[in-house]
Parts: sequence; C-alpha cells; structure tokens
Amino acid sequence: MSKKITSILIANRGEIALRIIRACKEIGIRSIAIYSDEDVRAIHVKRADEAYHVGPAAPAQSYLNMAKIIEIAKAAGADAIHPGYGFLSENENFPEMCEKNDIIFIGPTAKAMEVTGDKMKCKAVMKKANVQTVPGSDGIIEDVEKAANVAHEAGYPVLLKSAFGGGGRGIRLAGDEKQLRQEFEMASAESRAAFGKAALFVEKYLQRIRHIEFQLIRDSHGNGRHLFERECSIQRRHQKLIEMSPSPVVDKKTRERIGEIAVRAAAAVDYLNAGTAEFLRDPEGNFYFIEINSRLQVEHPVTELVTGLDLVKLQIAVAQGEVIPFKQEDLKMNGCAIECRINAEDPFYEFAPSTGIVPNCNIPYGPGIRVDTYLYPGCNVSGYYDSLTAKLLAWGRDFNEARIRMRNALDEFTIEGINTTIPLYKTIMDDPNFIKGELSTDYLDRFKIFDKMNGDAKREAKERAYAAVAAALLHSEFVKKAGAVQSAASKSTWKLRG
Repeated sequence: MSKKITSILIANRGEIALRIIRACKEIGIRSIAIYSDEDVRAIHVKRADEAYHVGPAAPAQSYLNMAKIIEIAKAAGADAIHPGYGFLSENENFPEMCEKNDIIFIGPTAKAMEVTGDKMKCKAVMKKANVQTVPGSDGIIEDVEKAANVAHEAGYPVLLKSAFGGGGRGIRLAGDEKQLRQEFEMASAESRAAFGKAALFVEKYLQRIRHIEFQLIRDSHGNGRHLFERECSIQRRHQKLIEMSPSPVVDKKTRERIGEIAVRAAAAVDYLNAGTAEFLRDPEGNFYFIEINSRLQVEHPVTELVTGLDLVKLQIAVAQGEVIPFKQEDLKMNGCAIECRINAEDPFYEFAPSTGIVPNCNIPYGPGIRVDTYLYPGCNVSGYYDSLTAKLLAWGRDFNEARIRMRNALDEFTIEGINTTIPLYKTIMDDPNFIKGELSTDYLDRFKIFDKMNGDAKREAKERAYAAVAAALLHSEFVKKAGAVQSAASKSTWKLRG
C-alpha cells in the first residue's frame, strides 16, 4: 500500500509542468519544480510552491539527470515524482531509482515499462493475450537478409522500426527489397543515435490507415478502465498534430469492443496508472494493436473534456494506492473535443524550428476553449527543448460546434516573434475532407493541404524571411564599418535568425 502523497516534484518543464502544478494546487499538494539555466524565468518556476535549479540548458545535464533530480527530491522532502511526458517519463531505470529512495513514481512500474518500451516483447505478450497485431517480424532483426525474408512474407510496402522507438523516430518506409536494403543501415543508425540501440523489426505498412488510441487507467488492485478513444490520424512524419474525440469512425459497439481489448492489453503487462493503447485501423475497419504508451499523453486534455475527469488527479490517486472511483459503465462521453498542437515551427518552410523571445501573445478564450501553454509576453521559446508551445483545445456539443470554435480560436491566437503551426490548422479546419471525417495518417499529402494554405499568410512569411535576411546583412555591414565585434549572446533573436 502506498503512502499518502503530500508533495510532488515535477521532473519536467513547460506546459505539462504547469498542468501538474495546477492539479496539485487544487488538491492541496505541495508542488516542487525544477529548472535549467535556460528556464530561470519560465512560468512553471513562478507557479510552483518551490523551485530548484537542476543544471545547464542541455537536457542530458538537467531534465534527464536522474541522480540530480532524485537528490533534489530528497532534499525538498518530496513524497512523489511526476515525470510528465517526454524526458524521463518512459525511462525504466527512473522508477527503480525512485523506489530505492522511497519516492513514489507517478506512473507504471519499471517492469511494465520494460515490456511496453520494448515493442517486440510487448507484441509477444499481446499475441499470447489474443490481441491482434500488425503482420511482421516476431522478434528483433539484426541482419538485412532476415529483414528481406520477413518483408517478402508480410508483403511490401513495409516499415523498418526501432524496437525502442517513439515520437516517429527510427522509422523507415521500404516499397521493395532494393529500398529495404538501402534503408536498413540508415534505420539502424537512426535508432542507435536516438535510443542507444540499433534493434529493428519489420512491420507491414498498412495504407490509408487511421491512428486511433484508447486512454487507459489501471490501479494497484487490478482494476482497469478505458476512457474512450482519441483520433490521432493527422500527423507529419509519424508525429501527431491534431487529436479529437470521439473518432468519426468509432461507433458505440466498436468503442466497447476495442476498449475492452485495450483494458485486456494493459492487464497482460500488469500495467499501473495512466497509459494509452494505440491502434491502427485499416479501411476495412480492422484494428491492429501497435503499442502501449506508458505515460500521460500530450493529448490527454481531449479525454478530460469529453469525460469530465482530471487525469492528473486520477494518476495521483492511483499512485497512492486508491481504487479507481468509477466503473466502466459509469463513464459517459459528452460532446466532442479537438486539440491542435501549437508548435514553434514554420509550416511554410518545411517546419523549420523557430525560436526566440515572444514579445507579445494573445491567448484565446471563450465557451468551450482551453489553452495549456507556458507562453507569456517576454518568454523565451528555447531551441534546447521540444517545439510544443501550447495546446489549443475546443469542446462542442458535436463535431461541427467544436470545429467552428477551434477555427475562431485559431484566428484569435497570436504569438509574436516566432513562427508557429497556426496557419496550417486554420487550413485544416476549413478543409472539406476534414469536415467529412476523411482522415488518415497521410492526410496532409493525400489532400495537398500545404498547397491550400492561405496565400496572404505565405507572402507575409516570405516577406518576414526577406526582412530578417536584409536586417542581418545591414547589421553585418554596420559592424564592419564600425570595426566593432559583437558576441552572438548580445545580438537580438531576429538578427541571429536572419
């Protein structure tokens, strides 16, 4: 039986750190933040009850420094650590370190994380539990000849995927054997660079598929529940951009059937706390299990809006040994919710990263609108961390009301000083194919969404780029003439970007 949690160290930053701090404040739990050199003025530092410096800007020396984080947690008297998502949230060694230091890890056990983090182990467990998986290799493949044999049996096209991958990394598409042989070494190298391991597996590439996931919660008493589905099919390079619930293609009967499979999958790995069972759905309506994400998802607010539940509070309750306070039949889906990930990337220029100071921003609000963000006038969008700056959510009584509210909120949402994905989402909200629910993981290319983006916005983006280059050239000439030497640290962001 776990002890009562009275204080939580949040091993993260940005909007998710703020999200957890807010939940802690609502239930009277002391929140403890950590921050790197880059985040000294970050808003999560100001909002937490206490904040401690964790290290330099580089994640490896700060937000990924397990020993230092444990040291801070012990010094601050933290009962528990919440990892958020990203960083240490799926590192199986971290829960073990927490346990050894008598600190509750708000998430799955190290054992469950080891299985879910190894896609081949997880696939083997699911097959034993009679959960349908995508055709492909049953184990890790280290030899290109074996990969070619499996691909021939499964049928091209196939995906080469890292057994330890995530976030779209370590994935390569091969349309024939020649391409498979070319991509095998590249996929191995990419996997090794991203995860420290080059283990690959082969999986049949299902075309015109939808990515549909089910939110899970499971307690230490063996009770598991699914909190309905989220449609996550609009992606770029295997990374989600827009999520919604309910899915346009999941009816009540399918929801119950696949939800039960998701709960069974969680039980098969003895899962604990919040997680997500992810599936691919083909055009014929077949669902294939692909993995369990052993953490709170970026898109968890979508589920919160349609269920009325607070997933972070639920995580904390489960972590301190409480029984899930509702039965499956108690849950009802209310309305529709859509989330757009507002990334600091330029959709007009191949999603180039965009960083720097945000001199001003206007956050939308109104009926059905929720914004999870760390932005404020004068904040810094750093190049050291993930490009996600905000999550914009809209709830409506049905899909169309949610979509219209989202479209209006996107018009109101302004972020100065950086480029964001907002123009892309405006185009998608107006796209007839999106409105009809014609979604698939190749949606952006299939319907040529980038070609449809607003012409005026394109021209403005191009003019900003030209202006930045011109300003940089003029500044360079000025420095030459003045004979001055100015360090990069003292230059403004717009000069550096130019």
